[in-house]
Amino acid sequence: MTYENLLASFSDGIFTITINRAARLNALNKKTIEEIGEAISKARTAAGVRVIIITGAGDKAFVAGADISEFAEFDTSKGEALAAAGHKVFDSIEQSTVPVIAAINGFALGGGCELAMACHLRVASTNARFGQPEVKLGLIPGYGGTQRLTQLIGKTKSLELLMTADMIDAEEAFRLGLINAVTQPGQLMGKCLEIAEKIKQQAPLAVSGVIRCVNAWADEKVNGFDAEIKEFGKCFGTSDFKEGSRAFLEKRKAEFKGE
Repeated sequence: MTYENLLASFSDGIFTITINRAARLNALNKKTIEEIGEAISKARTAAGVRVIIITGAGDKAFVAGADISEFAEFDTSKGEALAAAGHKVFDSIEQSTVPVIAAINGFALGGGCELAMACHLRVASTNARFGQPEVKLGLIPGYGGTQRLTQLIGKTKSLELLMTADMIDAEEAFRLGLINAVTQPGQLMGKCLEIAEKIKQQAPLAVSGVIRCVNAWADEKVNGFDAEIKEFGKCFGTSDFKEGSRAFLEKRKAEFKGE
């Protein structure tokens, strides 16, 4: 599948999505968000995909925000529709049972920060900058930023960043728990691939169960403990559990097939 604003590649179990609008600092317009949704849907269902990596083209920005020119004249109803469309795509990333890693290679502002937070893991280069500057435009985050930022770093700091529009660097983001690791720019994809390789060694169905259980923690409609009981039980019906337990007892490396 070819895209207008994305590059997509698949190799050795890893599906990489690159937002390819470097001249616009990879700003999210309607078409780009739609294509991200299409690419994620393809990656989630394609055979052999074990990890998804999302990054931005160039060395300046992951995603520097939304394309403001596209919605400057919107009214209330169009604004709500814009947010709903973004939520649908970003929720599909968060709910993906294939792990998604954000490789943050520069500015992750506004919708870019929201996109990164929708991913399961986040690795940033030292030149990365994070922020939700929407209040400068008379707006608030519309793609889940108020909720995910609070879940990740807590209410007090989240309110501060959301109301002041301050940016933070990668080291501060790491200290706050917003990201998982910081690397030098030239080592960013290498670190993401290192993490992806570790995930690939584990049982795919168990990894998917972990994602569902952790997501249940933030879902008011689901009791996370009940979800864990259910997912734990489901593991016993998989061939991967039988292989994993045999491999442990036989002191050898397990060969998981996602079955």
